[in-house]
Amino acid sequence: MEKTSRRDRLLPLFLTFLKIGAFTFGGGYAMIPLIQREVVEKHQWISDQDILDIIAIAESTPGPIAINSATFVGYRTAGVLGAILCTLGVVLPSFLVIFGISFVLAAFQENQAVKYAFWGIRAGVLALICKAWLSMYKQFKKSIFGYCVAIGAFVLVVFTPVNVIWVILACGLSGFIYSTILARRNKAK
Repeated sequence: MEKTSRRDRLLPLFLTFLKIGAFTFGGGYAMIPLIQREVVEKHQWISDQDILDIIAIAESTPGPIAINSATFVGYRTAGVLGAILCTLGVVLPSFLVIFGISFVLAAFQENQAVKYAFWGIRAGVLALICKAWLSMYKQFKKSIFGYCVAIGAFVLVVFTPVNVIWVILACGLSGFIYSTILARRNKAK
């Protein structure tokens, strides 16, 4: 990790998340590969394992994953002020764009070129989400248990009316129970 002080990271953290917030379409899942590239590969503020942990926590806490991820990265790298600045950085561009669009939305709502542009943006967002999934899958510890939990969660979310919150809680609980059992088995050996 870089040898910069927490205070020296504040402005770069804010600007990094401002850039991510300004140039990412599609919400939080589309931001994950950009967050990973910026904070792990480019700036080396945290490790790949840290980003996996942060994303897991961000997914299982209330709120948008991009904001949660920004908050956790900021806190991990520069404390409370870092968390505040990263959160502000990732939210500010969207807020300003939505605020501006709200004044002219009615005039462009039925414009065919605007509709086509958003169809193209949706396709690009799907590609970014798939890239995020693939990146997380590559770093995921492969085990029968992990595959069973992932498949079970997918089936519950897609094919049943079960609330996603319950699925996330069940996945977390099953992971906790499984890791506790493994730790006891390893301790007994």
